Amino acid sequence: MAIHPTAIVDPNAEIAANVEIGAYSIIGPNVVIGEGTWIGPHVVIEGHTRIGRNNRIFQFCSLGAIPQDKKYAGEPTRLEIGDNNTIREFCTFNIGTAQDAGVTRLGSDNWVMAYVHLGHDCQVGNHTILANNATLGGHVHLGDWVILGGFTSVHQFTVIGEHAMTAFASAVAQDVPPYVMAAGNRATPSGINAEGLKRRGFTPEAIRAIRNAYKALYRQGLSYEEARASIIEAAAGQPELMAFVRFFEQSKRSIIR
Repeated sequence: MAIHPTAIVDPNAEIAANVEIGAYSIIGPNVVIGEGTWIGPHVVIEGHTRIGRNNRIFQFCSLGAIPQDKKYAGEPTRLEIGDNNTIREFCTFNIGTAQDAGVTRLGSDNWVMAYVHLGHDCQVGNHTILANNATLGGHVHLGDWVILGGFTSVHQFTVIGEHAMTAFASAVAQDVPPYVMAAGNRATPSGINAEGLKRRGFTPEAIRAIRNAYKALYRQGLSYEEARASIIEAAAGQPELMAFVRFFEQSKRSIIR
């Protein structure tokens, strides 16, 4: 363990043997940090916060602070961070609330750029990219492989499906289906993330099926319920469409149009 002499680490914190903690960082009593994680200078980690292995957390981050929610009354809610994440400067991740699952989660293998905010009770998957100043209100759910462009703002309780992508300065006020690209204030759909899917090894057949699902939602004049039923039926023979099925089970706010 390499802890800078100016860092303040509570003796009750659980710190793996090979963790590095930089100058003037503060680690609270209910914090657990896994092997190989590097904490830069001037980082504050508090609350009931569990951080996994091999994360890189840069200077001036605030992790595990209480929610920005007037209903919060000191409940022992949590922040959980997985493995192999990069969390750049000035990020703020809050713990959860008793009104939800009581935990804010960031999965593994995520690339989180500077000034990103995860509000209370957010659930972020794996392999996401959150560009500078992306801001998630409370209770937001992001699927795996989501990319949020810089200055994207996401309304509380919004769901963004797997492999979706937002453009710079998007304001997302409704749910975004998987694979869909969204842009604008308010964000509207602008096709599927075909280039990203090719890079991730999706076959032409799979991309064609996803494009057809997009057409059912947005181009064929179907109602949402009709499009939903059509996509669920098609998913029986095309596993990539199961991402839509999972999204339909989560979505409550209606989808971007």
